[in-house]
Amino acid sequence: MGLQVKMWLLVALMFGILYGVITGIGSYFGIGNVGIYLVLALIFVGFQYLIGPSIVSMLMRVRWVSENEEPELHQMVKELAERSNIPKPKVGISQISIPNAFAFGRTIRDGRVCITEGIRKLLNKDELKAVLGHEISHLRHRDMIIITLLSVIPLMLYWLSWRLLWGGMFYRRREEGGYAALIGLVAFLLYFLTNLLVLYASRIREYYADQGSVKIGNSPHYLASALYKLVYGSAQIRRSARGKEELRRVQGVRAFFLNDIARAQNEIQELKEVDRDLSGTIDQSELWELRHKKIKIRGTERMMELFTTHPNMLKRIKRLASLA
Repeated sequence: MGLQVKMWLLVALMFGILYGVITGIGSYFGIGNVGIYLVLALIFVGFQYLIGPSIVSMLMRVRWVSENEEPELHQMVKELAERSNIPKPKVGISQISIPNAFAFGRTIRDGRVCITEGIRKLLNKDELKAVLGHEISHLRHRDMIIITLLSVIPLMLYWLSWRLLWGGMFYRRREEGGYAALIGLVAFLLYFLTNLLVLYASRIREYYADQGSVKIGNSPHYLASALYKLVYGSAQIRRSARGKEELRRVQGVRAFFLNDIARAQNEIQELKEVDRDLSGTIDQSELWELRHKKIKIRGTERMMELFTTHPNMLKRIKRLASLA
C-alpha cells in the first residue's frame, strides 16, 4: 500500500477513535464535559503551533545563515526545493556535534531546513544532498502538521482517563451506579493504542521522506550510505562528554532527526551485514545485493521498533534498495 494512503488511513482511524470516545463520553456525562477537553486540545495545538519552531531552534542551537555565508548549501537547498515545487526554505546550521539534519516550520512557506556542524564532517556532497532531499520532502508532504494534529488525540484520551479514574468524576458517579471507571479504563487503553499509532505514523513519514528524496533525483545508495554514516556517527558521539551533554539537550526533539540517535549502537551491529567490504559506506553494488537478500531482524528489535519514532534502520535501507 502506498505510504501516502497509509498516512491518510491512519488519520481517518485516529479521528474515528476520537469521535467514538467523544460520543460515548458525551452521552454519559453531557456535552459540557467533553467540550472542556476539545477546548484544551485546541489551545494545546495552537500553543504548539505558535512556539514550536522557536523551541526547536533554541534546543538545537540553530544559527540562520545567508547565501553569502553558505553559498553551496543554499544552492543545494534551492535546487531541491525547485524540484519539489515548494518555496525555498530558510537555511540554518545547528551548532551541535551530533551528525544529523532536520526540518520544521508552521507552514510550507515557513519551512526551515537545518544541518548540524557534525554532519558536514561526515558526509560527502552527494550524501548531504540526499539528506537535504529527505528533509525537504518532509516539508513538501506537510507531515509535520499531520503528526502535530495526531499527537493531540492521545493527549486528549489521557486527560479523559485521568479525569475519570483519578480526578474525582468516578467517585461522584460511583454512588449513582455509573460506569465511569470502566469508561476511564477504556480511555486509558485507547490512549496507549493511539500513542502507538502516532509512533507508527512517524515511522511512515520517514519512509515517505526517503522515497521523496529519491523521487527528486537523489540516488538511493547515497541516502543509504548517509544513513549508515549517521548511525555510526551517533554511536561515536556518545563516547565524548560534549556528545553526552548534547544528547541530553536534544532528547525531547530527537524525533526531528533523520535517525533515532538513541538506538544507534544496536543498529550498527545489524548494518554490518550490508557493508560487506567494511568501507564505512554503502555503495551501489551493496545496496543492489541487499535488494535480493532476505534480512534478519531480532525479535527484540522488532518489539523495540513499536515504541520508536523511526523505522528499524536495516528495514529502512532495505526499502531504499527496492527503489534502486
